Amino acid sequence: MLRALAVDDERPSLEELVYLLNADPRIGSAEGAGDATEALRRITRALESGPDGPEAIDVVFLDINMPGLDGLDLARLLTGFAQPPLVVFVTAHEDFAVQAFDLKAVDYVLKPVRKERLAEAVRRAAERRGTAARIPVHEPDPDHIPVELGGVTRFVAVDDITHVEAQGDYARLHTAKGSHLVRIPLSALEDRWRSRGFVRIHRRHLVALRHIGELRLDAGTVCVLVGAEELQVSRRHARELRDLLMRRA
Repeated sequence: MLRALAVDDERPSLEELVYLLNADPRIGSAEGAGDATEALRRITRALESGPDGPEAIDVVFLDINMPGLDGLDLARLLTGFAQPPLVVFVTAHEDFAVQAFDLKAVDYVLKPVRKERLAEAVRRAAERRGTAARIPVHEPDPDHIPVELGGVTRFVAVDDITHVEAQGDYARLHTAKGSHLVRIPLSALEDRWRSRGFVRIHRRHLVALRHIGELRLDAGTVCVLVGAEELQVSRRHARELRDLLMRRA
């Protein structure tokens, strides 16, 4: 029995899709989200709950053309998770099929949705989920983090990350070659990478100690130089940072 989430910003379309999904005997439960941001929050709770948890989601039926974060953007973000739900696109647009399948979508259903066509998409999702359940799950690589770049998932070495910047529910990873936005809170990365030499210097910044070039003190303000970028250190974290740098020296 699949647990499904339908995502569509048009209320009538969303209600119809949820109704059709709940009528399918292979769907154990189906709920709706009115936009991709709401869906991302719901999926995050599902992933935190675990694949067997009470809030788990097996498959997302996802519209593409939505304001703000669209369906393709959401699908790309999901590829960064270790165990994301399956994705079925449900859209009125034929033009994005290639991109959808590049993102490993299970199916691409065109609106108006026919009951028989949706049933085929559910069958494919159930078959894919059954296959995945028989494949051993491997732990994420602790030395790399997956990021989305031009529709392709790449793996950035943690040792190449100079600092991390909080951006709402996201974090921006900075390297010497550029930056990447990932859907992981800064606090989670702080816990995960503390043993790898990352330290919090501000409520918005996490810095790799090995990439700090200088510690500057000017009129009571403490800053660090990371590459060519100067980052302010909050008073709360200044003493701890100085002690850590002294011990490393």
